[in-house]
Amino acid sequence: MTRRNFINQLNSTEIWDVLIIGGGATGLGAAVEATTRGYKTLLLEQYDYTIGTSSRSTKLVHGGVRYLAQGDISLVLEALKERGLLLKNAPHLVTNKPFLIPSYKWWYKPFYTFGLTIYDLLSGKSRFGTSKPYSREKTLEKIPTLKKLNLRGSILYHDGQFDDARLGINLAQTIIDNGGTALNYMKVTSFIKESNKIKGVIAKDGETGKVYNLKAKSVLNATGVFVDSIIQKDNPKAKKVIKPSQGVHIVIDSKFLQSDYALMIPKTKDGRVLFAVPWHNKVILGTTDVPKEETLIEPKATSEEIDFILETASRYLEIKPTRADIKSVFAGLRPLAAPKKYTNGKTKEISRKHKIITSESGLVSIIGGKWTTYREMGEDAIDTLARLFKLPERESISEELHIHGYMENVDFDNPFYFYGSDIQEIEKLIKLNPELKEWISEDLKVNKAQVVWAVKNEYARNIEDFLSRRTRVLLLDAKESIKMAPTVAKIMAKELNRDEKWEKEQIKSFNELAKGYLITEK
Repeated sequence: MTRRNFINQLNSTEIWDVLIIGGGATGLGAAVEATTRGYKTLLLEQYDYTIGTSSRSTKLVHGGVRYLAQGDISLVLEALKERGLLLKNAPHLVTNKPFLIPSYKWWYKPFYTFGLTIYDLLSGKSRFGTSKPYSREKTLEKIPTLKKLNLRGSILYHDGQFDDARLGINLAQTIIDNGGTALNYMKVTSFIKESNKIKGVIAKDGETGKVYNLKAKSVLNATGVFVDSIIQKDNPKAKKVIKPSQGVHIVIDSKFLQSDYALMIPKTKDGRVLFAVPWHNKVILGTTDVPKEETLIEPKATSEEIDFILETASRYLEIKPTRADIKSVFAGLRPLAAPKKYTNGKTKEISRKHKIITSESGLVSIIGGKWTTYREMGEDAIDTLARLFKLPERESISEELHIHGYMENVDFDNPFYFYGSDIQEIEKLIKLNPELKEWISEDLKVNKAQVVWAVKNEYARNIEDFLSRRTRVLLLDAKESIKMAPTVAKIMAKELNRDEKWEKEQIKSFNELAKGYLITEK
């Protein structure tokens, strides 16, 4: 299926059962749910799939040890169940990751071992592993770079790790595999109304500027931190329902951890937790939780947030990371459901549960939530639409649904493992054109065939789509992404039938973007 096919579907479909605004985790999950129930489903994303918060997470599929400490048992139970389903349905993207909580005080080991044993019990049959205390010697064997002074040992527990943007792309493909339509670069500009009730949307193609009137029985607003802007298109007087919170991550070299084990620092100066997680042969450090008033598609990390992460990590690692060691820095905005009372200014205390709200016009909006529970959120949202708009009653099948790319016995030593079953198709491209085997970056293991595949089968429309989300180059090494941009632009121009002017504009635009992921020393 090509973009032209999708545009033809817009022209030929008289009315959609379900129209979803937003191509992040929530919108994609809801569209998979609607499509697999047999509803005629259209998803519209004004930029690219997962461009915002949904590609900027800590890459964890987890129940949330912190939520357990806060006593939010129902959220933990829900997330642990969904964590197990994700491992079952997307084994090419979700893995079991062992974590260590270092113990520098005598009471840490008994306290956290007790709490994490409860975490294991709540996991039930979908448990990822057994939590247990480790000696000092065993701890240093697993993470040799841990600060040794006063180290008493650690507590081992297990959680999930994934690639957020890659899961988003696979969900878009799952929608399309099942007969739905998911279009990126298609912006909803306003609503079609009859007697003050929403009957569809007006959308503008970001590439051609063409405008489409699209009728629908139901409309779901799943735009994350931009939920309020869509609600206010419907009703300019509506109160805000989102309280954005910024999370920042920095990426450093694997030498700082020298381990496949992840590190969880249980209490930072602001009372949060901080993770150091191995990912694609690098280490992610994060995250922060800072209230923000403005919602941006490209939020920027502040100097204070970067210093906070570096300083916290330095207290636990023998090799202390500095600004000069940062390969990339990225920020995302959490779309937290604003509580009725919000007095202390600490967004870390706002629940990560999702909420569904319905306006007088019939616009349904879903807010809050987290990546781990995306499927359950989608099921809840489509149940709501089906009930409100009298869609045919159909059972959800998403708990058992294999996500596009599903593959058993994944070889995680293969640098292309995250493509799952699509690896075979990429290999076919290389057989047809051996030149595509050439590396664009040998260090990050990105070759020319991946660019062609991204355009033909993953709906990449520009070099940012490829370097940031089809591969994770921009997040892993911003300098390397700038070096790769001209080659990627040249291949994409050929595949998309673009001219040299387009190539130059793409390179310039991407370089400006990538500068925001680079850090200068103070």
